[in-house]
Amino acid sequence: MGVDTITKTVPNLKGKVSEEEWEQRVNLAACYQLVAHYGMSDMIFTHISARVPGTTNQFLINPYGLFFDEISASSLVKVDIDGNVLSETPYKINPAGYTIHSAVHGACHEVDCVLHTHTTAGMAVAAQKQGLLPISQHSMMFYGRLAYHGYEGVALDLDERERLVRDLGDGIAMILRNHGLLTVGGTVSEAFRRIFYLEKSCEAQVKALAGDSELILPPKEVCEHAASQFKPFGTKTTLEWPGLLRILDRKGSNFRD
Repeated sequence: MGVDTITKTVPNLKGKVSEEEWEQRVNLAACYQLVAHYGMSDMIFTHISARVPGTTNQFLINPYGLFFDEISASSLVKVDIDGNVLSETPYKINPAGYTIHSAVHGACHEVDCVLHTHTTAGMAVAAQKQGLLPISQHSMMFYGRLAYHGYEGVALDLDERERLVRDLGDGIAMILRNHGLLTVGGTVSEAFRRIFYLEKSCEAQVKALAGDSELILPPKEVCEHAASQFKPFGTKTTLEWPGLLRILDRKGSNFRD
């Protein structure tokens, strides 16, 4: 099924939802397509969600079965915390995606976006006992702000939600052991920035560990200082987001549909 065919099977929701929800849909669809653009997708098997503006119990998530570069603003599925589909759609949602995302949105009302990936580098670091090491400037963004959650199998058991939220705490990102990466943000753009640099950090670590040289780890006080320098960049508004949308526009992306 091509993108044109998908567009025809999904009702266009522009003008049928609030302006705030439509803007959230456009940004979330763009985020999906950017994850695909940067090689962080896993066919149809990961997920990104965004809270419906003005609500505490509704969020948008991908239609199960579409590749990330096919997802448009109208095709996103609106669900509530109990998993009820609230928008007209021919698609279902990923049950594992529902478990993870309903957990965070239900408990962390300051979080607007949850982004989960299964990249090769992310899974590699998730399998390393020491976790993410402070060996690159990118990794300093997460120093003291990164959580870990032990592997419990495919995330289909709803009782795992309590442990996911407990382990995330007030972190900005989490490594799901033997599984992948997860970031949160007060906006879609903030969550995307965090996954972009968490992925870079994991890639650098995998390549550094593949060498024969001993790794250099900066002193704790230097890591803490660097982490504090990154905090002003952890704002809800990200300067690079408009440029990222221009990348998609130049590609002729359908994310605004």
